[in-house]
Amino acid sequence: MQTYVLGIDVGTGGTRALIMGADGRVFASATEEHEAFASPQIGWAEQRPEDWWRAAGIAIRKALAKGQLRGEQISCVGFSGQMHGAVMLDERGDVVRPALIWCDVRTEKQCRELTERIGAEQLIRLTCNPALANFTVTKLLWTRENEPENWTRVRSVMLPKDYVRFRLTGEKATDVADASGTLLLDVAKREWSGEVLQAAELDRSLLPTLHESPEVCGEVSAIGAEATGLAVGTPVVAGAGDQAAGAIAMGVVAPGAVSATIGTSGVVFAATDRPALDPKGRLHTFCHAVPGRWHVMGVTQAAGLSLRWFRDQFSRAPVADGQDPYELLTAEAATAPPGADGLLWAPYLMGERTPHLDPAARAVLAGLTASHTRAHVVRAILEGVAFSLKDTFGIFAEMSVPVRNIRLGGGGARSPLWRQIQADAYGQDVEVVEADEGAAFGAAILAAVGAGMWPSVDAACDSVVRVVQCISPIAANVSVMSAAGNAYRRIYPAMKSIFAS
Repeated sequence: MQTYVLGIDVGTGGTRALIMGADGRVFASATEEHEAFASPQIGWAEQRPEDWWRAAGIAIRKALAKGQLRGEQISCVGFSGQMHGAVMLDERGDVVRPALIWCDVRTEKQCRELTERIGAEQLIRLTCNPALANFTVTKLLWTRENEPENWTRVRSVMLPKDYVRFRLTGEKATDVADASGTLLLDVAKREWSGEVLQAAELDRSLLPTLHESPEVCGEVSAIGAEATGLAVGTPVVAGAGDQAAGAIAMGVVAPGAVSATIGTSGVVFAATDRPALDPKGRLHTFCHAVPGRWHVMGVTQAAGLSLRWFRDQFSRAPVADGQDPYELLTAEAATAPPGADGLLWAPYLMGERTPHLDPAARAVLAGLTASHTRAHVVRAILEGVAFSLKDTFGIFAEMSVPVRNIRLGGGGARSPLWRQIQADAYGQDVEVVEADEGAAFGAAILAAVGAGMWPSVDAACDSVVRVVQCISPIAANVSVMSAAGNAYRRIYPAMKSIFAS
């Protein structure tokens, strides 16, 4: 009987269940949407954890049915999910209040107070990261300060995917990769930080047990089996947050391997064999899903969102059935020359993380003339996102983080023009992998290692991840893009005083 593993990704919009066979290929998959997240006030974002569990049960049953498999044929389960969310449970394991999820940024006050209490440099030394409003610990502090009646009931806290695993297994566990985004982990030592817990006045007993990502940390309970169709006793590994799991899916596991992923946001992710630290806090340094490895990560807030914003606000009449509006936009952009005849786009529609760490930054379309067309504007948007991602490569160079091969992911990897623009902007070959399945595929790979199908994450990725295309930079374009990139990098300092006002 062939062996299968299951990867579950608890995203923001839905939960995805993916079944992988022993040959490393996707056998079946299914997704169940979540209820839309609630935003009771500007900057707030909340979801009901119980809805993630509902969606997981449906998605798992759908995937098993598609593959015509019984639960007994799944040898191990792996998890991935949205990072930074704060799930708070009472002594019975019931949810105290809706989870504050990753894009909730109500906690600026708590960020300032925690930074002042510990010291900015000391906080980065302890956790490898500055206090950002997205991170979990500040959400806990906000709840304690603003909802004391809820906080008095809290007996355990966990991350989104770990709540779903808790319902599946009864175990309160997490992995070091996802825990890195809480600001409660000593990332270098891969253990909870006693100093940060003390400064935040939080009890260690609130936190789940820590594991490496491919490590088995529980098994499917009778209640979990009834809800999902999986077999009682099926082992479950710790898994990883969506960024680390997505990197596993692309084979970005060894030092020198880098991914550039364009979704709503853009992420440049590099695997390292040490906890490389940016003292200015422009990058995240987290534990990787590979034991004994770390990763550094830069974020562009509005990468794919820039193109979506243009599509929604300025696209022409509705496209015909079967036509992809993004394909039409990029085909139009391809008629404009590299460098967009001097037109530049700074993609700060939602402030910016890397390299500026400035929520007040605003998007800029610079250099418009009467001869520019819609095609120039769309091309400038594609190029501006690539320039923004390249800023992270510049910080990697400062930190002596090697960049030997770059793999593209997300929507930006599906567009031939955007692939070429990235190769030209980075001045380096870029690769595309076969399985464009994201974090759920990475979770399945981790489950396969936990099941003993491969001896290590490296061995699994060597076997499973297949490069299907390599795009080389065009020499004539590289010089044009280099000059345009240099002009792009002067936009933010020139405009900063206007943003602030």
